[in-house]
Amino acid sequence: MLLVTGGAGFIGSNVVAGLNQAGHSDIAVNDFLGHDGKWRNLAKSQIADFVPPAELFRWLDGRKLDAVIHLGAISETTATDGDLVIETNFRLSMRLADWCTATGTPFIYASSAATYGDGEAGFDDDFALPALRRLKPMNLYGWSKHQFDLAMVERQRKGEKLPPQWAGLKFFNVFGPNEYHKGSMMSVLAKVFDGAKAGQPVKLFQSHRDGIADGDQRRDFIYVDDVVAVVRWLMETPRVSGIFNVGTGHARSFKGMIEAMFAALGRAPNIEYIPMPEQIRDSYQYFTQASMENLRRAGYNAGFTSLEDAVSRYVGEFLDRPDRYR
Repeated sequence: MLLVTGGAGFIGSNVVAGLNQAGHSDIAVNDFLGHDGKWRNLAKSQIADFVPPAELFRWLDGRKLDAVIHLGAISETTATDGDLVIETNFRLSMRLADWCTATGTPFIYASSAATYGDGEAGFDDDFALPALRRLKPMNLYGWSKHQFDLAMVERQRKGEKLPPQWAGLKFFNVFGPNEYHKGSMMSVLAKVFDGAKAGQPVKLFQSHRDGIADGDQRRDFIYVDDVVAVVRWLMETPRVSGIFNVGTGHARSFKGMIEAMFAALGRAPNIEYIPMPEQIRDSYQYFTQASMENLRRAGYNAGFTSLEDAVSRYVGEFLDRPDRYR
């Protein structure tokens, strides 16, 4: 049996669907469902058990699992409840890592590109302790993920026992089906699609930095299918442990993403540029791009979906259909 924490969420539900596709049906999902239709993310998947978060460690007691894929977290970059975030993202993760260590269970977990902060220290996923200590996350979410990365690497440095496989994945800007419950944390594409299809202009931020055009702020956008492929590869490659970036290695502009959306709709781009709110101008990131050499050195040789192909697939197979769920 496999355990996927956060398995009803965006990335988690896509991982569950990908595991089903690979022939795995003995999957336990640990998550909150709430009242906002989040269950629909799992409506087409097959699971063997659903474990409420409050029951997780009672459920784990005496159990043998093939792997734990730990994706559950408070992932809002605007979160402010420090006690709740550190309890959920750090302390619970430590308990799961301890359980996997004691039971000899492979442990794959979600870190985040938010650990890189403003990018001043670059986006190289060197997970040696001195390199990690140079990173300065800018928000509570990124800090909580960074602290867990540090704890795992510190254990490795000290030669302490760890799970037989442990892998932290620094997800960059993931987008794709089943993100609809995320509200303000959805991708820009998912947020603007309905309005754009209805004929409304898409509003993007103006640039407030010399040499960067309006809408040319760039992110490493990665389609969720490629994230699932990395997770499945790690499960099939138990010799690989460490912390790895999960992006495409190519930064693309918000303008480029929206132009690809209009192309998928067969329409000319209709974009307006609005001033960026003053309260975020000083801290706004204009560029993120994952260094992918670490994952390549580990042996991952699959390609990544281009932004144009990913947007076309997302629009054609999900956003522009009555049923948008995977």
